[in-house]
Amino acid sequence: MTLSSLSEAITRHALTAADRPALSQGDVVVSYGALDVLLNRATAALQREGLSVGDRIALLGEPTVEYAVAFLAAVRAGVTPVPLAPGVTDDTLRSMLVDAQPRLVFCDASQSARCNALVDVPAIVTLDGSTGGKPWLDWLAPEDAKPTVQPVGPDTAFNIIYSSGTTGTPKGIIHSHRMREGQTAGLSGLFSPLSITLLATPLYSNTTLVTMLPTLFAGGSVLIMRKFDTKVFLQVSQQHGVTHTMLVPVQYQRLMAEATFDDADLSAFQMKFCTSAPFSVELKSEVLRRWPGGLLEIFGMTEGGGVCFLPAHLFPNKLHTVGMPAPGADMRIIDDEGVEQPIGEIGEIVSYSAQMMLRYNNRPDATQAGFWTASDGRAFIRTGDLGRFDADGFLQIVGRKKDMIISGGGQHLPDRSGNRDRRPSRSHRKRRHRGARSQMGRDACGLRGSSVWIADRRGGPACLGQ
Repeated sequence: MTLSSLSEAITRHALTAADRPALSQGDVVVSYGALDVLLNRATAALQREGLSVGDRIALLGEPTVEYAVAFLAAVRAGVTPVPLAPGVTDDTLRSMLVDAQPRLVFCDASQSARCNALVDVPAIVTLDGSTGGKPWLDWLAPEDAKPTVQPVGPDTAFNIIYSSGTTGTPKGIIHSHRMREGQTAGLSGLFSPLSITLLATPLYSNTTLVTMLPTLFAGGSVLIMRKFDTKVFLQVSQQHGVTHTMLVPVQYQRLMAEATFDDADLSAFQMKFCTSAPFSVELKSEVLRRWPGGLLEIFGMTEGGGVCFLPAHLFPNKLHTVGMPAPGADMRIIDDEGVEQPIGEIGEIVSYSAQMMLRYNNRPDATQAGFWTASDGRAFIRTGDLGRFDADGFLQIVGRKKDMIISGGGQHLPDRSGNRDRRPSRSHRKRRHRGARSQMGRDACGLRGSSVWIADRRGGPACLGQ
């Protein structure tokens, strides 16, 4: 989101619907009018501290309204927020702080002493008003503060998300305003001023932004859970008439196992989202059967590139896949030599779209290694996932490249299901999946991909809810 889109949208909502709730957590409710004032106060405070476009702040703590306001204020100021996972080890946290070089750290009581002990942080603001730094309310500029408007370009860093580090030292993934704007606009047709989105994933997660930002852009209401709990989730959903949520598969699994699930009134739900981990056919089927509203699975990389959408409620016979490439996304299958593979063949998934990361922070080596260059010179992100396209253009994930076993002169995936992969017919093998990449806009929605994702960016995902 650029300053002229997200921040101005919030200001517009403050003028036209000042009393509508924007951010809520328990008894704390911040209207759009109050949010706009808070963002101005926090933006002015950032500028008072000498921060400007391109500088960075770190965020470390539990999900709260104050956390969200600090994040959004950084965006308004053109400053880059760097949300960090509080559950990482001290060594990992130290490496991320040293790599990010934030000018300010915003944290809560559970993290302030830790930050002070780990690195020489220039300044700490405590979001919960605890000791260990400048209390949030004292740090904010006066209520009548008017920050200076700073021009923010499309390639300015929007935020930095650190990878999980499961394959080594976490890498800082730099997202641009251009990327985030495209990602948010691509889903904005699913949200409206009447949307009520429940955030049940952490605010340091890229996953959470996928629903949080388009909700605010549309003028809807965002409810923030401090910690995921199945009973609380169901209570809040029923009490507030929640319409949207983003969950990871294990959360869906826990909700399906919750004894009180079928007693909850979830009839207000319009769309549920899922990403970040494998989503089994059985679990998708159960969610569709027991939970009202649509179910949209999203497959993609934190680094950006192309994404696949599976509107599971529209394609119950394709639940073993992650859907079709979104209009405007170019996703291909390559072998170990970087040669494109035909439909039905297994290989590494590479992807390209307008929504690509800028680079890994301070890691030119990793940035270069993370891309595959197509014959036209475009750089595709390597996902590390193995998959294949079926004849209808749906992508099936079959494993991770690092899990490939070399045996008998060939490469094989561990057989976890007891079923051998069926080879595609000769006619299917002749067809490249290049043509299938643009089919989602036509087949699922009756629209052309170019007009859906690139020109308007609303019709495609919006029609998934019809």
